[in-house]
Amino acid sequence: MKLSALLPTAALALLAGCAKPAAPDAALAAAARPPVRVQLAVAQAEDRPALTEVTGTVRPVQRAQLAAKVMGAITALPVTLGQRVAAGDLLVQISAGEITARLAQAQSQLNSARRDLDRERDLLGKGASTADLVRGLEDRFALTQALVREAEVMLGYAEVRAPFAGVVARTLAQAGDFASPGYPLLELEGTDAFQVEVAVPDSLASGLVPGTALAVTVPAARLAFSAPLAELSSAADATARSVLAKLTVPPGLAVRSGQYARVQVAGAPVRTLLIPTSALSVLGQMERVFVAGADHRAVLRLVKSGAVDGERCEVVSGLDAGERVVVRPPAGLREGQTLEILP
Repeated sequence: MKLSALLPTAALALLAGCAKPAAPDAALAAAARPPVRVQLAVAQAEDRPALTEVTGTVRPVQRAQLAAKVMGAITALPVTLGQRVAAGDLLVQISAGEITARLAQAQSQLNSARRDLDRERDLLGKGASTADLVRGLEDRFALTQALVREAEVMLGYAEVRAPFAGVVARTLAQAGDFASPGYPLLELEGTDAFQVEVAVPDSLASGLVPGTALAVTVPAARLAFSAPLAELSSAADATARSVLAKLTVPPGLAVRSGQYARVQVAGAPVRTLLIPTSALSVLGQMERVFVAGADHRAVLRLVKSGAVDGERCEVVSGLDAGERVVVRPPAGLREGQTLEILP
């Protein structure tokens, strides 16, 4: 054989001898690590009611839209949007010249009827009048009294006053506008008690009764609380297929009218797999748990979690009931590493 033919073969052999040896298998490396002392918890399957989240709105218990009862120009509107008012405070003043004139006319008629009645009663005592005439004047006096009371009531409608203590939520008119009966002027809302109004799907409403506590979250106020069901409509909305429910907000919570709320409504029970929340770790976008294998070695499982309930969370996939998961896994734990199980 020629020397030129042997040179390539010798070069390949020399390069092969200089190459680095292959890295050891990751599982063998993990098995070579010292045992890790861990605590285990069993993944438990339980029948839990399926929770459906519905949206609601915070509303005050006391709220009213105040409207005019008489016709006339608005001469004064001494309140502004957001202003707090006490019960009985003047909110709107309406010009009522016609009613004032009617009251003066009725008062004049009443005075005339009173004088005539007093005169005829005196004459009747002297035998100079008749009982029928006196009775007629008594009826006339009663009629004019009713006319005066009616005019006084109508004149009172020219002043719109606050029916309860609260805050002016909306102003729908301005000074100078012409008001007519039924014309809305402003909206008043109470500030002491609140409710959450929510449209519950009619498929879930059958399981609700007054007093049932539901979990409520108000994101804008960063509040989460339990609210009892105060009212439940007996009729469903034919368009939305929902039933109106009102939940009582516990007193003292800093909520505001109109805030968005989320309400958890329980449905039919479903089989749910639960593990301690501390057994779940997140790496990037992956959720994982370590499971103790039959040979007491760590087995890595990629899972998908669901709802969190206190110290336990739901596992939707990647784990079976009865498997033992590592609670609070150490940061250096690797798959295949030996586990020393603590009691």
